Amino acid sequence: MFDVTSLFKGAALGFAIAAPVGPIGLLCIRRTFAHGPMTGFATGLGAAAADTFYGLCAALGLGALTAVLISYASVLQIGGGVLMAVLGYISLRRAARPPAAQAANASAPAGLLGAFASTFMLTIANPMTILSFAGILAALSPNGGGLAGGMALVAGVFVGSVTWWLILVSGVTASRKALPPKAIQWIEGCSGIALLGFAAWTLYSAF
Repeated sequence: MFDVTSLFKGAALGFAIAAPVGPIGLLCIRRTFAHGPMTGFATGLGAAAADTFYGLCAALGLGALTAVLISYASVLQIGGGVLMAVLGYISLRRAARPPAAQAANASAPAGLLGAFASTFMLTIANPMTILSFAGILAALSPNGGGLAGGMALVAGVFVGSVTWWLILVSGVTASRKALPPKAIQWIEGCSGIALLGFAAWTLYSAF
């Protein structure tokens, strides 16, 4: 029988994990301003999928996979830092272009897939997250819930995370209509600088 209580617990957890504004939230906001809600939501969905993957690994007790991911933690962090730096550079390049020259095709399937994939890779680049999920799932799982309870929690994590990204994208979309193109350029520039800062910190931590 599906554990509804565990689903709601997982949803609260997923919402709480997604809500703090870090590099992924910044990317979601920037892309929603620059390209529209579909691209912004695809960005958030990539992060939600990565969180769900780590939650699934913890729920299924995939010890071998966990050990491999953790052993390559520094390598993954470096990859994530480099990707973040590239995205920051792209933001600065876009900010330097006039609004009329901004690409409008990011909501095409290839653009949406790229938005999803980039945030999935950025989120997956922190494999220590799986240890946090293992501890949290153990604490929240009902006694005797077993695999069914753990899977309900993981499903809830995805639902909660997606809910947050929907709320964030909806809020940014509503404010986007009131902003002039020049303001969106400033947002591009500021987010680019912030992403480069996050990238520098990630690479420093990895080394």
